[in-house]
Amino acid sequence: MMGRNNILISGASSGLGAAMARRFAAMNRNLALCARRTERLDALAAELRSAHPSITVSVRPLDVNDHEAVFETFRAFDTDLAGVDRVIVNAGMGKGAPLGTGHFAANRQTAETNFIAALAQAEAALELFRPRNDGHLVLISSMSAVRGLPRSMNAYAASKAAVSAMGEGLQAEFLRSPIVVSTILPGYIRTELNEKVRDTPMIVGIDKGSQALVRAIEREPRRACVPAWPWRPMDLLMRVMPLRGVAKFG
Repeated sequence: MMGRNNILISGASSGLGAAMARRFAAMNRNLALCARRTERLDALAAELRSAHPSITVSVRPLDVNDHEAVFETFRAFDTDLAGVDRVIVNAGMGKGAPLGTGHFAANRQTAETNFIAALAQAEAALELFRPRNDGHLVLISSMSAVRGLPRSMNAYAASKAAVSAMGEGLQAEFLRSPIVVSTILPGYIRTELNEKVRDTPMIVGIDKGSQALVRAIEREPRRACVPAWPWRPMDLLMRVMPLRGVAKFG
């Protein structure tokens, strides 16, 4: 495993993306951060540069659904940092409603952001890594990807399952290559996306959640459920759970 000193994180303006950026900065890693909300990105970059003056922090605006811009931005970051060696595909969306209830636009937006945009980011990252025969691609999936989930979680779970399947296919492709692909499945971590959701079981705060994410990413596993407790045993349980158990989700 090579040292990954130059890390690109999408969806870095808030939530897990920003929290991971802070942790990697404290580890003296150079960062390329992108998101739609440039004012938040600029504030985060200023914070990180002040706290860690020895690192390089490059920021660029990016809507990951602008696929041409994804490729342009990743190439520009590669120049900024003289070679990106880890890309964390983190940008995502949690909108959703039961299918057939008149909310196709929200479900389509979730599917496009979580999978098609992740596909574009994986393509752009691997265009950088293939000529070098090195690099670490990290796909942030979800524990929701383990099974198809009902109601408002349906489109979200399906989109994250697609991300996990893409990751597994890439792992098979690069099995004997120095290029590493990791699929990370976070459980319930409190962020801005779910701060209004109450009574969520087994949820952890963003500090603990981002710490678990960074530790898992640093190990460069093929697949990891985070935090490991309780989500590693839950992973096994969810795989064999009957549909009447699955029906309680969402």
